Amino acid sequence: MSNVFDDRKKAFEAKYQHDEEQRFRLVSHRNHLFGLWAAEALGLTGADAETYARGVVEVELTARGEDAVIGRVLGDLAARGIDIGEGRLRIKLEKCQGQAEARERAHPREPF
Repeated sequence: MSNVFDDRKKAFEAKYQHDEEQRFRLVSHRNHLFGLWAAEALGLTGADAETYARGVVEVELTARGEDAVIGRVLGDLAARGIDIGEGRLRIKLEKCQGQAEARERAHPREPF
């Protein structure tokens, strides 16, 4: 009987790990897309835009949360004199979430 419970526990742990990895990938991809959008708004292109987008992804990793991501982009845009409200940024972040989810469904586990 113990083996049944051990097997069940391992299955739950494996599913939890899979779900967390998928959530991490989606959030990272969402933030990357959001960072690329913000980079374009800031007038960045090419490698500079990619570097900025990676920086936005890192904000989530270090500060843990979309509020930190929004705050970073909002501050960067404001520093360049670009007046955009937090609400508009949250709407854009939601759109990026949808794009990330659609891409994951179409191309699971493919790096972004």
